[in-house]
Amino acid sequence: MLEETGLATVAGRRIKTFSLGMRQRLGIATALLGDPPVLLLDEPANGLDPEGIVWIRQLLRRLAEEGRTILVSSHLMNETATYADHLVVLARGRLLADVSMPDFIEQHSQARVRVRAGDPARLRATLLGDGYTVLGDEDGGWVVEGARAEQVGAVAAREGIPVLELADERASLEQAYLALTADEAEFAAATAAPTTPTT
Repeated sequence: MLEETGLATVAGRRIKTFSLGMRQRLGIATALLGDPPVLLLDEPANGLDPEGIVWIRQLLRRLAEEGRTILVSSHLMNETATYADHLVVLARGRLLADVSMPDFIEQHSQARVRVRAGDPARLRATLLGDGYTVLGDEDGGWVVEGARAEQVGAVAAREGIPVLELADERASLEQAYLALTADEAEFAAATAAPTTPTT
């Protein structure tokens, strides 16, 4: 297990000399000693350096592919999104979600499209005329709320407007989680609302 977790070269050192990341690896090595069919890990990436984070992702995927059940408790949404297949979301002792990762993101995010066009002003006016909400982005393109790429592409094609970029935008796991738990946060700091530039 020391080889497995990258600690073989420091096997003779006292644990109190270990960094947080090394202690995290040692805890994982200890958890794996009994070759468990079910593994429960709490914030396994905590304290790991970038190489360690990549290692823990690969380890968790490999263990799952071996047929083990891996339960991970984490608040690091973007990291969790790299390896989780299924999500269980708890807040204040209540079950808020028990669903696959793609379904969770789909259920808790709004459709939106990023588009750049050869005639951006005409495309914006046309989209607004068709009832879409159009916001400016930092790259000189548009973000169309509540639409899919095929809808925006069809509008541009109908008007003969060349499209330079067209892509559906999916919410991140973190954004979907925050949308679900907005009313459930036990401790929430007051923050200024983000501003989106419009043109």
